Amino acid sequence: MNSREDQLKAFDRLLTIMDELREQCPWDRKQTMESLRHLTIEETYELGDAILDKDMQEIKKELGDVLLHLVFYAKIGSETNDFDIADVANSICDKLIDRHPHIYGDVEVADEEEVKRNWENLKLKEGKESVLEGVPRSLPAIVKANRIQDKVAGVGFDWEEPQQVFEKLKEELEELQHEVSVDNKDEIEAEFGDVLFSMVNYARFLKVNPENALERTNKKFIKRFQYLEGKAKEKNKALKDMTLAEMDVFWNEAKKQ
Repeated sequence: MNSREDQLKAFDRLLTIMDELREQCPWDRKQTMESLRHLTIEETYELGDAILDKDMQEIKKELGDVLLHLVFYAKIGSETNDFDIADVANSICDKLIDRHPHIYGDVEVADEEEVKRNWENLKLKEGKESVLEGVPRSLPAIVKANRIQDKVAGVGFDWEEPQQVFEKLKEELEELQHEVSVDNKDEIEAEFGDVLFSMVNYARFLKVNPENALERTNKKFIKRFQYLEGKAKEKNKALKDMTLAEMDVFWNEAKKQ
């Protein structure tokens, strides 16, 4: 691995290149924080894909793309005299020190859960009116549900045992089934949301990240379905012309791969 000196040199090289691109490249010169926003979101999802695939070389590349965006935003901030990369780094350093009094102060903690509770309480002392203020409005719904539950648990609003959450999930499923039986469309959607929220909560108690779990299943389904498509093509058949029984044979083959 690189020494701290080499790491700092590499970061300085990136900052220098960013300065040059911002000054000389027509595309880079044109960008604003708003124009970069959707690209940053895309790069973050690409990093997430690489992490789920456990592809270390791809993770390294995608981390570079995300790091470029961070440097880009800081460069734009410096041009308006609002902040630069040093302000960004010092800001997060100060926050980390303030939020870890058990490391940089005289507070003692027993475990990870106590660290999380202290973290949320410290945020309230900093002036936030709600522990949920830090949950971005634009987060995907499952990710947002997970963050909401994690944050309120940090201040003690939580179930005590996984079985309690599972019982709540069963209760919500029964309520959903009732609304389905009476065909109440609006309530079906509401109860379906409650089921998903309870599933996310149960995943948290099982120490499972629900977003990762669902994406893992998405990838598995895609792989199996593409195997099915390939086998159909080998037989010169269109999927729409195959029976479910025929497709099921190849699906089961895919599961064994």
